[in-house]
Amino acid sequence: MCGITAYIGAKDATPIILDSLRKLEYRGYDSAGIAVINDDEIFVQKSEGELDRLCESLPKSVSGNIGIGHTRWATHGSPSMKNAHPHVSGDIAVVHNGIIENFESLKEQLIEDGYEFISDTDTEVLAHLINQNYKGDIEAAVHDSLECVDGSYAIAVICKSDPDRLITARKDSPLVIGVGEGENFIASDIPAIVNYSRDVIYMDDGEIASIGRDYIEVKTFDGEIVDKSVHTVDWDVNAAEKAGYDHFMLKEIFEQPEAVRNA
Repeated sequence: MCGITAYIGAKDATPIILDSLRKLEYRGYDSAGIAVINDDEIFVQKSEGELDRLCESLPKSVSGNIGIGHTRWATHGSPSMKNAHPHVSGDIAVVHNGIIENFESLKEQLIEDGYEFISDTDTEVLAHLINQNYKGDIEAAVHDSLECVDGSYAIAVICKSDPDRLITARKDSPLVIGVGEGENFIASDIPAIVNYSRDVIYMDDGEIASIGRDYIEVKTFDGEIVDKSVHTVDWDVNAAEKAGYDHFMLKEIFEQPEAVRNA
């Protein structure tokens, strides 16, 4: 299980993404990474271990108004810098939660097409596929790439050549969009973004979204626009956090009597 997050707006994306990743650490903490579009380039920073290492390694000068982040629990490939997300191919950077079941056959084809792999992950296949399919429309490239994929995914994609929108898609992995004013958010779980917006859109399986600062357009994979409802989060966010405990497991142990009473 991994956690993904993304931001687009007028603010500096880096501190928002790092804060969101901290709320997602329960989903994985063997490595973490961030990618932001900075001065017309994609800046990527990754770190093994807990999120603090990533925060300490980031140059203070790095900023951008669009970015993606990831906290990892290894499925394909050992915990390491090379296997940490985001994965980059050309102008494309991708974060992914899920499992690409046919990644080996896709990887073989991509190697035949001249792509070089630096990681052992299934996700790097997605980055190269999207780069291969990119012909000036990043949403179309993501759509066409996912049509080739078997498995589960929640992904967020940024493109240096198209720095004014995020692309996200979901199949069998959780994904929520936070709706703001002049800014929008993506995350695997509500606590990651609720400090910034309590208005959320739940992505359903087989949907792909193009997200800018002032718009969110969700479509089915058949190209039909979906009129999504915006829900307001009205529950206590602290219940989903550590609440003073050192670890989520410890919190869950001590919350068992209350959980039984509530049930």
